[in-house]
Amino acid sequence: MSDPTSPRRIAVLAFPGVGLLDVVGPLEAFAAASALLGDGGAPPAYAVEILAARAGPVRADSGLAVLAGRGLEDAGEGIDTLLVAGGAGIEDAVADPALVSWLRAAAPRVRRLGSVCTGALLLAEAGLLDGRRAATHWNWCERLGRRYPAVRVEPDPIFVRDGPVWTSAGVTAGMDLALALIEDDHGRDLALATARDMVMFLKRPGGQSQFSAALAGQTAERRPLQALQDWMLAHPEAELSVPALAERAAMSPRNFARAFRREVGTTPAAYVERLRVEAARRRLEETDLPGETVARACGFGNGDGMRRAFLRRLGVAPREYRERFRPKP
Repeated sequence: MSDPTSPRRIAVLAFPGVGLLDVVGPLEAFAAASALLGDGGAPPAYAVEILAARAGPVRADSGLAVLAGRGLEDAGEGIDTLLVAGGAGIEDAVADPALVSWLRAAAPRVRRLGSVCTGALLLAEAGLLDGRRAATHWNWCERLGRRYPAVRVEPDPIFVRDGPVWTSAGVTAGMDLALALIEDDHGRDLALATARDMVMFLKRPGGQSQFSAALAGQTAERRPLQALQDWMLAHPEAELSVPALAERAAMSPRNFARAFRREVGTTPAAYVERLRVEAARRRLEETDLPGETVARACGFGNGDGMRRAFLRRLGVAPREYRERFRPKP
């Protein structure tokens, strides 16, 4: 049984081509939390480290390097939380049988397992996400789901917790994940103090992070549909049904729906709900308008419709979203 006064050992697994912020972002959050507790005379909460195939410098995808304090053979027992970073080198990491085998063997020995960004692919390759919900960078969600059909990919959330396995979206979402893990260990007050120390929000709800980026990434290939998307984004309150959009695009409803899905990667209805939620969240952040007014201005018709869409897309109700994300005067 571990000594309750001993710091929890937090390790991030790195590899050549790793994303620098995927590694250091979460570790900085854990180190900051440990320092804050230490200021009050408590023993260190966390001991942070980087693991790699071999100890020594690991070149990140930015060209900079991080220093792995231990190689996998020397990792030993006692890791509390093992996080797998992502980065441009993820495909080579996934194709490394020794790395995958070590991860598969190490997973049952840790209390918590997680990934940052495309690190989810390494967890999936090791079979550690089979039957679980998981998040990754929005631009990799389709590939993750296609290559590992046993994984239930959730494209919108910042992070997803499924039992002892936590997965997060791209890059900075790793720090949101770390804050959530700190809160899970030591409560909201320490997580909030850590967020303040790092000049971060506490805390972005699990479904909030990737939304705008994913919407921006869904752009049609052909100019007529691009122009229609531009118009839709500027007029969320308009009639945006398939027949109305097809008429504006000078296409039959059936052909329009097929072309839109083929070029944008989603149905017109799903895209419309996304853009309306995006428009509404901006108004909630930037104005004092009542919720019903925001709902009508963004095409939801009423507050109940907006609330249901927020819960589906962001995992949080409009009122709670405004409380968390509207800048305080």
